[in-house]
Amino acid sequence: VQLQASGGGLVQAGGSLRLSCAASGNILSTNAMGWYRQAPGKERELVAEVRSYETNYADAVKGRFTLSRDSSKNTVNLQMNGLKPEDTAVYYCNADIVTMFSHPRQETFWGQGTQVTVSS
Repeated sequence: VQLQASGGGLVQAGGSLRLSCAASGNILSTNAMGWYRQAPGKERELVAEVRSYETNYADAVKGRFTLSRDSSKNTVNLQMNGLKPEDTAVYYCNADIVTMFSHPRQETFWGQGTQVTVSS
């Protein structure tokens, strides 16, 4: 299984960016997909995830970020509006997936990080 992330970049405070992540491979079911981020000197933290039909957001991004999922394509998109300098981090796609080889257990997969930089 591979998670292919795209998007990110440099934007001024108040601007918007969109991150996308697509999962591919021997996928039987996707139990959760979402995004984490890690700023320099800080631990990786959850930004947003969709698990079953429930979407959870970190308090810091509620009202500004929107996570959407296309289950048929195993993709998630993170629309980030009203970006702040404190949103600057490397963003990682994450998924809990049941594969042909792990069934019935799920495995956790990570995509490559994508840099988001918000200038003040």
